[in-house]
Amino acid sequence: MTAKDTLAHLATALLDGSIKVIDCTGPLGPNTPLLKLPPEIADDTPPIEIHQISRYGDRGPFWAWNWLKLGEHSGTHFDAPHHWITGKDYADGSVDTIDPQYFMAPANVIDCSKQAAEDPDFLLTVDHVKSWEAENGEIQEGEWVLMRTDWDQYNTDEAKFLNADESGPHTPGPTAEVIQYLMEEKKALGWGSQCIGTDAGAAGGFEIPFPAHNLLHKHNRYGLASLTNLDKLPAKGAILVTAPLKIVEGTGSPIRAIALVAA
Repeated sequence: MTAKDTLAHLATALLDGSIKVIDCTGPLGPNTPLLKLPPEIADDTPPIEIHQISRYGDRGPFWAWNWLKLGEHSGTHFDAPHHWITGKDYADGSVDTIDPQYFMAPANVIDCSKQAAEDPDFLLTVDHVKSWEAENGEIQEGEWVLMRTDWDQYNTDEAKFLNADESGPHTPGPTAEVIQYLMEEKKALGWGSQCIGTDAGAAGGFEIPFPAHNLLHKHNRYGLASLTNLDKLPAKGAILVTAPLKIVEGTGSPIRAIALVAA
């Protein structure tokens, strides 16, 4: 089968419904949970604002449109290498310079939902990943690795989504060793999470602080955060589409993440 034939079959499958499109994106608006930073480090991302320019009637009269105020890393979003100091020198490290070939790739979905429900500080280890591979097949070079925690069930309640107390945030994520394994041995395209960011809530205190950010972007690779509906994706076999806005020198961008899955 030629590439042309493959595209023709894909088109037919999309039209007849034998391939489903799954929305992996949370709503983006004034109530979208946003990351909170310690005030001594940096200012928080300002709340998302949607302002009306016109709405038919006297302010139109035929059209409706709005203007927006939001941070690059708001809602379901894509982290580019320039987001972190370890990736700041890559010529193709901002969202406007990344090869668009990387915006569509196979996805591996590691189900940690049971562990995350039992322990919000659950950390995915290399042993967990290797056990998953033994059951589901090897993670291949150039593929996404997504951590399913079902944390998206809280994305309409910022307090539950951030899950922070006096000791800090409590959300699941990867160990540094997992990201090293995925980057150095598996050559993965990137890492995705259903939480507010790609790292665990406690990651600031790890030996390698914020290892998902630190190590992904060191290897000129990408992160996805605040993904939804990973429970609707198979462990293997989905194609994930993650195109960011082409923001000039952008360090990241909100995205409409979608997955193609066999019905």
